[in-house]
Amino acid sequence: MDSIIITGNGPLSGRIPISGAKNTCLKLMTAALLADEPLTLTNVPRLSDITTLRALLESLGCEVALLREGRVMVLSARQITSHRADYQIVRKLRASFNVLGPLLARTGEAIVSLPGGCAIGARRVDLHLMALERLGATITLEQGYVHARAAHGLSGAMIEFPLVSVGATENALMAATLAKGTTVIRNAAREPDTVDLAKCLGAMGAQIEGAGSAEITVHGVARLHGTTHEVIPDRIELGTFMIAPAIAGGEVELMGGKRALLEAFCQHLEEAGVEIAETHNSLRVRRRGNRVRAVDVTTAPFPGFPTDLQAQFMALMCTAEGTSVMEETIFENRFMHAPELIRMGARIDVRGGTATVTGVPRLTGAPVMATDLRASVSLIMAGLAAEGETCVARVYHLDRGYEQIEQKLLAVGARIERVKGGVAGTSRFPR
Repeated sequence: MDSIIITGNGPLSGRIPISGAKNTCLKLMTAALLADEPLTLTNVPRLSDITTLRALLESLGCEVALLREGRVMVLSARQITSHRADYQIVRKLRASFNVLGPLLARTGEAIVSLPGGCAIGARRVDLHLMALERLGATITLEQGYVHARAAHGLSGAMIEFPLVSVGATENALMAATLAKGTTVIRNAAREPDTVDLAKCLGAMGAQIEGAGSAEITVHGVARLHGTTHEVIPDRIELGTFMIAPAIAGGEVELMGGKRALLEAFCQHLEEAGVEIAETHNSLRVRRRGNRVRAVDVTTAPFPGFPTDLQAQFMALMCTAEGTSVMEETIFENRFMHAPELIRMGARIDVRGGTATVTGVPRLTGAPVMATDLRASVSLIMAGLAAEGETCVARVYHLDRGYEQIEQKLLAVGARIERVKGGVAGTSRFPR
Protein backbone atom coordinates (compact mmCIF):
# COMPACT_ATOMS: atom_id res chain seq x y z
CA MET A 1 0.00 0.00 0.00
CA ASP A 2 1.37 3.42 -0.98
CA SER A 3 2.59 6.01 1.49
CA ILE A 4 3.48 9.66 1.02
CA ILE A 5 6.60 11.07 2.63
CA ILE A 6 6.91 14.80 3.32
CA THR A 7 9.99 16.54 4.67
CA GLY A 8 9.41 20.03 6.09
CA ASN A 9 11.27 22.38 3.80
CA GLY A 10 10.28 25.95 4.64
CA PRO A 11 8.44 28.47 2.43
CA LEU A 12 6.63 27.55 -0.77
CA SER A 13 6.60 29.59 -3.97
CA GLY A 14 4.95 29.20 -7.36
CA ARG A 15 1.65 28.35 -9.01
CA ILE A 16 -0.81 25.49 -8.54
CA PRO A 17 -3.63 24.87 -11.05
CA ILE A 18 -6.99 24.02 -9.44
CA SER A 19 -8.79 21.05 -11.00
CA GLY A 20 -12.48 20.74 -11.78
CA ALA A 21 -14.72 20.11 -8.79
CA LYS A 22 -15.03 16.41 -7.95
CA ASN A 23 -18.35 16.65 -6.10
CA THR A 24 -19.86 18.84 -8.82
CA CYS A 25 -18.67 16.59 -11.63
CA LEU A 26 -20.12 13.49 -9.99
CA LYS A 27 -23.61 15.03 -9.77
CA LEU A 28 -23.36 16.37 -13.32
CA MET A 29 -22.52 12.87 -14.53
CA THR A 30 -25.70 11.48 -12.95
CA ALA A 31 -27.72 14.22 -14.69
CA ALA A 32 -26.84 12.59 -18.02
CA LEU A 33 -29.45 9.93 -17.18
CA LEU A 34 -32.19 12.54 -17.58
CA ALA A 35 -31.71 13.02 -21.33
CA ASP A 36 -31.59 10.82 -24.43
CA GLU A 37 -29.01 13.15 -26.00
CA PRO A 38 -25.31 13.38 -25.05
CA LEU A 39 -24.11 15.54 -22.16
CA THR A 40 -20.55 16.78 -22.66
CA LEU A 41 -18.59 17.87 -19.58
CA THR A 42 -15.33 19.81 -19.77
CA ASN A 43 -12.73 20.51 -17.06
CA VAL A 44 -13.28 16.99 -15.72
CA PRO A 45 -10.89 15.99 -12.88
CA ARG A 46 -8.98 12.72 -13.29
CA LEU A 47 -9.83 10.94 -10.05
CA SER A 48 -10.73 7.44 -8.94
CA ASP A 49 -14.21 8.58 -7.81
CA ILE A 50 -14.93 9.73 -11.38
CA THR A 51 -13.86 6.32 -12.68
CA THR A 52 -16.10 4.56 -10.15
CA LEU A 53 -19.20 6.53 -11.12
CA ARG A 54 -18.41 6.04 -14.80
CA ALA A 55 -18.51 2.28 -14.23
CA LEU A 56 -21.90 2.57 -12.53
CA LEU A 57 -23.38 4.68 -15.34
CA GLU A 58 -22.08 2.25 -17.93
CA SER A 59 -23.74 -0.61 -16.03
CA LEU A 60 -27.05 1.24 -16.50
CA GLY A 61 -26.54 1.52 -20.25
CA CYS A 62 -24.92 4.94 -20.45
CA GLU A 63 -22.12 5.21 -23.00
CA VAL A 64 -19.14 7.22 -21.71
CA ALA A 65 -16.22 8.51 -23.78
CA LEU A 66 -13.17 10.41 -22.53
CA LEU A 67 -11.43 12.93 -24.77
CA ARG A 68 -8.44 15.27 -24.46
CA GLU A 69 -6.55 13.14 -21.96
CA GLY A 70 -9.65 12.63 -19.85
CA ARG A 71 -10.46 16.32 -19.43
CA VAL A 72 -13.61 16.04 -21.57
CA MET A 73 -16.31 13.46 -20.92
CA VAL A 74 -19.20 12.66 -23.24
CA LEU A 75 -22.09 10.76 -21.64
CA SER A 76 -24.90 9.35 -23.76
CA ALA A 77 -27.89 7.74 -22.01
CA ARG A 78 -29.92 7.26 -25.19
CA GLN A 79 -30.94 3.81 -24.01
CA ILE A 80 -31.14 2.86 -20.34
CA THR A 81 -30.69 -0.90 -20.19
CA SER A 82 -30.81 -1.47 -16.43
CA HIS A 83 -32.61 0.10 -13.47
CA ARG A 84 -30.34 -1.47 -10.85
CA ALA A 85 -27.37 0.31 -9.23
CA ASP A 86 -25.44 -2.54 -7.71
CA TYR A 87 -24.10 -2.58 -4.15
CA GLN A 88 -20.60 -3.54 -5.29
CA ILE A 89 -20.25 -0.14 -6.98
CA VAL A 90 -22.46 2.07 -4.80
CA ARG A 91 -20.62 1.01 -1.62
CA LYS A 92 -17.39 2.50 -3.03
CA LEU A 93 -18.85 5.94 -3.66
CA ARG A 94 -21.71 7.53 -1.78
CA ALA A 95 -22.42 9.99 -4.60
CA SER A 96 -23.58 6.97 -6.63
CA PHE A 97 -26.85 7.17 -4.69
CA ASN A 98 -27.70 10.26 -6.74
CA VAL A 99 -28.57 8.11 -9.76
CA LEU A 100 -31.82 7.40 -7.88
CA GLY A 101 -33.68 10.62 -8.76
CA PRO A 102 -32.68 10.84 -12.45
CA LEU A 103 -33.26 7.13 -13.10
CA LEU A 104 -36.69 7.25 -11.47
CA ALA A 105 -37.72 10.45 -13.26
CA ARG A 106 -36.58 9.23 -16.68
CA THR A 107 -37.85 5.63 -16.58
CA GLY A 108 -40.33 5.40 -13.72
CA GLU A 109 -38.26 2.83 -11.86
CA ALA A 110 -34.99 2.69 -9.94
CA ILE A 111 -33.39 0.01 -7.78
CA VAL A 112 -30.41 1.48 -5.96
CA SER A 113 -28.30 -0.04 -3.21
CA LEU A 114 -28.23 1.72 0.12
CA PRO A 115 -24.75 3.28 0.35
CA GLY A 116 -24.23 2.49 4.04
CA GLY A 117 -22.09 4.55 6.40
CA CYS A 118 -18.59 5.89 5.91
CA ALA A 119 -15.51 6.68 7.95
CA ILE A 120 -16.77 10.13 8.96
CA GLY A 121 -20.17 9.03 10.14
CA ALA A 122 -23.41 7.40 9.05
CA ARG A 123 -24.88 9.65 6.37
CA ARG A 124 -28.61 8.98 6.28
CA VAL A 125 -30.65 8.80 3.08
CA ASP A 126 -34.08 9.35 4.63
CA LEU A 127 -34.29 12.90 3.23
CA HIS A 128 -33.63 11.61 -0.29
CA LEU A 129 -36.46 9.12 0.06
CA MET A 130 -38.82 11.62 1.67
CA ALA A 131 -38.32 14.03 -1.24
CA LEU A 132 -39.03 11.38 -3.87
CA GLU A 133 -42.13 10.19 -2.01
CA ARG A 134 -43.42 13.77 -1.99
CA LEU A 135 -43.00 13.71 -5.77
CA GLY A 136 -45.26 10.65 -5.92
CA ALA A 137 -42.82 7.75 -5.85
CA THR A 138 -43.62 4.50 -4.10
CA ILE A 139 -40.57 3.37 -2.16
CA THR A 140 -39.78 0.08 -0.48
CA LEU A 141 -36.59 -1.27 1.06
CA GLU A 142 -35.73 -4.83 0.11
CA GLN A 143 -32.49 -6.65 0.99
CA GLY A 144 -30.43 -3.51 1.23
CA TYR A 145 -31.82 -1.88 -1.91
CA VAL A 146 -34.16 1.07 -2.41
CA HIS A 147 -36.93 0.15 -4.87
CA ALA A 148 -38.52 3.34 -6.21
CA ARG A 149 -41.41 3.29 -8.66
CA ALA A 150 -43.53 5.92 -10.37
CA ALA A 151 -45.42 4.05 -13.10
CA HIS A 152 -47.32 7.16 -14.18
CA GLY A 153 -44.47 9.59 -13.69
CA LEU A 154 -43.65 12.03 -10.92
CA SER A 155 -45.74 15.07 -9.98
CA GLY A 156 -44.64 18.44 -8.66
CA ALA A 157 -44.88 18.94 -4.91
CA MET A 158 -43.77 21.01 -1.94
CA ILE A 159 -40.61 19.56 -0.40
CA GLU A 160 -39.37 21.09 2.84
CA PHE A 161 -36.22 19.60 4.33
CA PRO A 162 -35.94 19.67 8.13
CA LEU A 163 -32.21 20.20 7.72
CA VAL A 164 -29.97 21.12 4.82
CA SER A 165 -28.78 18.16 2.75
CA VAL A 166 -26.74 18.68 -0.40
CA GLY A 167 -27.28 15.18 -1.76
CA ALA A 168 -31.02 15.16 -1.05
CA THR A 169 -31.48 18.61 -2.56
CA GLU A 170 -29.70 17.51 -5.73
CA ASN A 171 -31.62 14.22 -6.01
CA ALA A 172 -34.90 16.10 -5.61
CA LEU A 173 -33.82 18.82 -8.04
CA MET A 174 -32.97 16.35 -10.80
CA ALA A 175 -36.12 14.30 -10.29
CA ALA A 176 -38.31 17.41 -10.33
CA THR A 177 -37.06 18.53 -13.74
CA LEU A 178 -39.17 15.81 -15.42
CA ALA A 179 -42.08 15.85 -12.97
CA LYS A 180 -45.51 17.10 -14.05
CA GLY A 181 -46.18 20.53 -12.61
CA THR A 182 -44.19 22.71 -10.23
CA THR A 183 -41.97 21.63 -7.36
CA VAL A 184 -40.78 23.92 -4.57
CA ILE A 185 -37.78 22.79 -2.53
CA ARG A 186 -37.43 24.64 0.78
CA ASN A 187 -34.38 24.69 3.07
CA ALA A 188 -32.44 23.70 -0.04
CA ALA A 189 -28.67 23.39 -0.14
CA ARG A 190 -26.94 26.52 -1.46
CA GLU A 191 -23.53 25.01 -2.29
CA PRO A 192 -21.76 26.07 -5.50
CA ASP A 193 -21.97 22.40 -6.54
CA THR A 194 -25.77 22.57 -6.41
CA VAL A 195 -25.84 25.90 -8.26
CA ASP A 196 -23.62 24.51 -11.02
CA LEU A 197 -25.83 21.45 -11.34
CA ALA A 198 -28.88 23.70 -11.71
CA LYS A 199 -27.04 25.74 -14.35
CA CYS A 200 -26.26 22.60 -16.34
CA LEU A 201 -29.84 21.33 -16.02
CA GLY A 202 -31.05 24.72 -17.27
CA ALA A 203 -28.82 24.40 -20.32
CA MET A 204 -30.44 20.98 -20.89
CA GLY A 205 -33.89 22.60 -20.96
CA ALA A 206 -34.96 22.46 -17.32
CA GLN A 207 -36.87 25.41 -15.84
CA ILE A 208 -35.29 26.21 -12.47
CA GLU A 209 -35.53 29.35 -10.33
CA GLY A 210 -33.76 30.24 -7.09
CA ALA A 211 -30.70 27.99 -7.22
CA GLY A 212 -28.21 29.33 -4.68
CA SER A 213 -31.00 30.39 -2.31
CA ALA A 214 -32.83 28.41 0.36
CA GLU A 215 -35.87 27.97 -1.93
CA ILE A 216 -35.67 26.42 -5.39
CA THR A 217 -38.63 26.27 -7.76
CA VAL A 218 -38.69 23.75 -10.59
CA HIS A 219 -41.26 23.77 -13.38
CA GLY A 220 -41.28 20.27 -14.82
CA VAL A 221 -40.76 19.73 -18.55
CA ALA A 222 -41.50 16.75 -20.81
CA ARG A 223 -37.88 16.05 -21.75
CA LEU A 224 -34.35 17.37 -21.46
CA HIS A 225 -31.79 17.57 -24.25
CA GLY A 226 -28.02 17.41 -24.46
CA THR A 227 -25.60 20.26 -23.83
CA THR A 228 -21.95 21.07 -23.16
CA HIS A 229 -21.04 22.28 -19.67
CA GLU A 230 -17.78 23.27 -17.96
CA VAL A 231 -17.24 21.93 -14.42
CA ILE A 232 -16.47 24.68 -11.89
CA PRO A 233 -13.14 24.76 -9.99
CA ASP A 234 -12.92 22.49 -6.95
CA ARG A 235 -13.38 24.74 -3.92
CA ILE A 236 -12.14 22.07 -1.48
CA GLU A 237 -8.94 21.54 -3.43
CA LEU A 238 -8.62 25.33 -3.60
CA GLY A 239 -9.04 25.70 0.16
CA THR A 240 -6.60 22.88 0.82
CA PHE A 241 -3.86 24.49 -1.24
CA MET A 242 -4.56 27.85 0.41
CA ILE A 243 -3.57 26.16 3.68
CA ALA A 244 -0.17 25.15 2.22
CA PRO A 245 1.54 28.60 2.23
CA ALA A 246 -0.36 29.53 5.40
CA ILE A 247 1.22 26.64 7.29
CA ALA A 248 4.60 26.43 5.53
CA GLY A 249 5.16 30.09 4.68
CA GLY A 250 5.87 31.64 1.30
CA GLU A 251 3.43 32.72 -1.41
CA VAL A 252 1.43 30.53 -3.78
CA GLU A 253 -0.84 31.53 -6.68
CA LEU A 254 -3.82 29.23 -7.19
CA MET A 255 -4.84 29.31 -10.84
CA GLY A 256 -8.59 29.23 -11.41
CA GLY A 257 -9.32 30.07 -7.79
CA LYS A 258 -12.32 32.26 -6.99
CA ARG A 259 -12.94 33.82 -3.59
CA ALA A 260 -16.73 33.57 -4.02
CA LEU A 261 -16.44 29.79 -3.75
CA LEU A 262 -14.96 30.07 -0.22
CA GLU A 263 -15.83 33.44 1.29
CA ALA A 264 -16.31 32.21 4.88
CA PHE A 265 -13.11 30.16 4.71
CA CYS A 266 -11.19 33.14 3.32
CA GLN A 267 -12.44 35.34 6.16
CA HIS A 268 -11.15 32.83 8.73
CA LEU A 269 -7.77 32.66 7.01
CA GLU A 270 -7.50 36.44 6.98
CA GLU A 271 -8.43 36.60 10.66
CA ALA A 272 -5.59 34.17 11.28
CA GLY A 273 -3.11 36.47 9.53
CA VAL A 274 -3.09 35.21 5.96
CA GLU A 275 -3.16 37.60 2.99
CA ILE A 276 -5.43 36.71 0.06
CA ALA A 277 -5.31 38.69 -3.17
CA GLU A 278 -7.74 37.93 -6.00
CA THR A 279 -6.89 38.44 -9.66
CA HIS A 280 -9.15 37.86 -12.67
CA ASN A 281 -8.24 34.15 -12.69
CA SER A 282 -6.43 33.26 -9.47
CA LEU A 283 -5.96 33.74 -5.76
CA ARG A 284 -2.53 34.65 -4.34
CA VAL A 285 -2.02 33.51 -0.76
CA ARG A 286 0.76 34.28 1.71
CA ARG A 287 1.20 34.23 5.48
CA ARG A 288 2.00 37.43 7.34
CA GLY A 289 4.65 36.84 10.02
CA ASN A 290 6.15 33.61 11.29
CA ARG A 291 2.98 32.09 12.75
CA VAL A 292 -0.74 32.45 12.24
CA ARG A 293 -3.15 33.42 15.03
CA ALA A 294 -5.66 31.04 16.60
CA VAL A 295 -9.19 31.34 15.18
CA ASP A 296 -12.37 29.56 16.29
CA VAL A 297 -14.30 27.58 13.66
CA THR A 298 -17.81 26.16 13.45
CA THR A 299 -18.62 24.14 10.34
CA ALA A 300 -21.90 24.88 8.59
CA PRO A 301 -23.63 24.37 5.24
CA PHE A 302 -22.71 26.86 2.51
CA PRO A 303 -22.15 29.80 2.79
CA GLY A 304 -20.65 28.77 6.14
CA PHE A 305 -17.27 27.20 6.85
CA PRO A 306 -17.03 23.92 4.87
CA THR A 307 -16.82 20.68 6.83
CA ASP A 308 -14.52 19.35 4.09
CA LEU A 309 -11.89 21.95 5.10
CA GLN A 310 -12.12 21.44 8.84
CA ALA A 311 -9.28 18.89 9.04
CA GLN A 312 -6.93 21.04 6.97
CA PHE A 313 -7.71 24.13 9.06
CA MET A 314 -7.10 22.14 12.23
CA ALA A 315 -3.61 21.29 10.95
CA LEU A 316 -3.00 25.01 10.51
CA MET A 317 -4.31 25.80 14.00
CA CYS A 318 -1.88 23.26 15.46
CA THR A 319 0.91 25.74 14.65
CA ALA A 320 -0.99 28.93 15.57
CA GLU A 321 -0.34 31.34 18.41
CA GLY A 322 -3.03 30.79 21.02
CA THR A 323 -5.92 28.36 21.43
CA SER A 324 -8.72 27.72 18.96
CA VAL A 325 -12.01 25.88 19.38
CA MET A 326 -13.30 23.88 16.41
CA GLU A 327 -16.91 22.71 16.38
CA GLU A 328 -18.03 20.11 13.83
CA THR A 329 -21.78 20.33 13.21
CA ILE A 330 -22.16 18.38 9.95
CA PHE A 331 -20.72 14.89 10.50
CA GLU A 332 -19.97 12.82 13.57
CA ASN A 333 -16.57 11.11 13.82
CA ARG A 334 -14.86 13.80 11.79
CA PHE A 335 -11.98 14.38 14.21
CA MET A 336 -10.24 11.08 13.46
CA HIS A 337 -7.22 13.02 12.18
CA ALA A 338 -6.69 14.55 15.64
CA PRO A 339 -4.86 11.52 17.17
CA GLU A 340 -2.54 11.45 14.17
CA LEU A 341 -1.77 15.16 14.50
CA ILE A 342 -1.08 14.56 18.20
CA ARG A 343 1.56 12.03 17.13
CA MET A 344 3.26 14.96 15.40
CA GLY A 345 3.33 17.02 18.59
CA ALA A 346 0.00 18.82 18.30
CA ARG A 347 -2.00 19.66 21.43
CA ILE A 348 -5.63 18.74 20.77
CA ASP A 349 -8.43 17.89 23.18
CA VAL A 350 -11.48 16.32 21.53
CA ARG A 351 -14.78 16.13 23.38
CA GLY A 352 -17.74 15.04 21.30
CA GLY A 353 -18.16 17.41 18.37
CA THR A 354 -15.71 19.99 19.70
CA ALA A 355 -11.92 20.06 19.49
CA THR A 356 -9.74 22.51 21.43
CA VAL A 357 -6.42 23.13 19.72
CA THR A 358 -3.52 24.84 21.50
CA GLY A 359 -0.91 25.87 18.99
CA VAL A 360 2.73 24.80 19.28
CA PRO A 361 5.74 26.55 17.70
CA ARG A 362 6.65 23.53 15.61
CA LEU A 363 5.31 20.10 14.72
CA THR A 364 7.59 17.06 14.45
CA GLY A 365 7.54 14.53 11.64
CA ALA A 366 6.16 11.08 12.49
CA PRO A 367 4.58 8.01 10.88
CA VAL A 368 0.83 8.64 10.70
CA MET A 369 -2.18 6.97 9.10
CA ALA A 370 -4.92 8.50 6.97
CA THR A 371 -8.49 7.60 7.94
CA ASP A 372 -10.45 9.39 5.21
CA LEU A 373 -9.97 11.74 2.26
CA ARG A 374 -9.78 15.08 4.07
CA ALA A 375 -7.92 13.64 7.05
CA SER A 376 -5.22 12.33 4.75
CA VAL A 377 -4.57 15.71 3.16
CA SER A 378 -4.56 17.44 6.56
CA LEU A 379 -1.62 15.23 7.56
CA ILE A 380 0.22 16.23 4.39
CA MET A 381 -0.37 19.89 5.21
CA ALA A 382 0.96 19.30 8.73
CA GLY A 383 4.00 17.56 7.26
CA LEU A 384 4.87 20.70 5.29
CA ALA A 385 5.36 22.55 8.59
CA ALA A 386 6.96 19.73 10.60
CA GLU A 387 10.59 19.22 11.48
CA GLY A 388 11.95 16.09 9.84
CA GLU A 389 10.07 13.45 7.94
CA THR A 390 6.36 12.63 8.01
CA CYS A 391 5.16 9.38 6.47
CA VAL A 392 1.42 9.24 5.73
CA ALA A 393 0.15 5.69 5.23
CA ARG A 394 -3.07 4.52 3.51
CA VAL A 395 -3.06 7.40 1.03
CA TYR A 396 -5.38 5.63 -1.40
CA HIS A 397 -8.00 8.02 0.00
CA LEU A 398 -6.16 10.93 -1.65
CA ASP A 399 -6.65 9.60 -5.17
CA ARG A 400 -10.41 9.88 -4.70
CA GLY A 401 -10.30 13.66 -4.37
CA TYR A 402 -6.91 15.20 -5.19
CA GLU A 403 -5.45 15.05 -8.67
CA GLN A 404 -1.64 14.82 -8.83
CA ILE A 405 -1.21 16.28 -5.35
CA GLU A 406 2.47 15.34 -5.12
CA GLN A 407 3.28 16.98 -8.46
CA LYS A 408 1.37 20.14 -7.57
CA LEU A 409 3.18 20.52 -4.25
CA LEU A 410 6.55 19.64 -5.77
CA ALA A 411 6.03 22.46 -8.27
CA VAL A 412 5.95 25.04 -5.45
CA GLY A 413 8.99 23.68 -3.61
CA ALA A 414 7.62 21.05 -1.24
CA ARG A 415 9.67 17.93 -0.57
CA ILE A 416 7.14 15.20 -1.10
CA GLU A 417 7.10 11.80 -2.76
CA ARG A 418 4.89 8.74 -3.05
CA VAL A 419 6.49 5.44 -2.07
CA LYS A 420 5.05 2.10 -3.15
CA GLY A 421 4.51 0.17 0.07
CA GLY A 422 6.57 2.90 1.77
CA VAL A 423 7.32 3.21 5.45
CA ALA A 424 8.85 5.99 7.47
CA GLY A 425 12.55 6.43 7.02
CA THR A 426 12.66 5.47 3.33
CA SER A 427 12.71 8.95 1.83
CA ARG A 428 15.16 9.52 -0.98
CA PHE A 429 15.50 13.21 -0.22
CA PRO A 430 19.06 14.27 0.67
CA ARG A 431 19.50 15.10 4.33
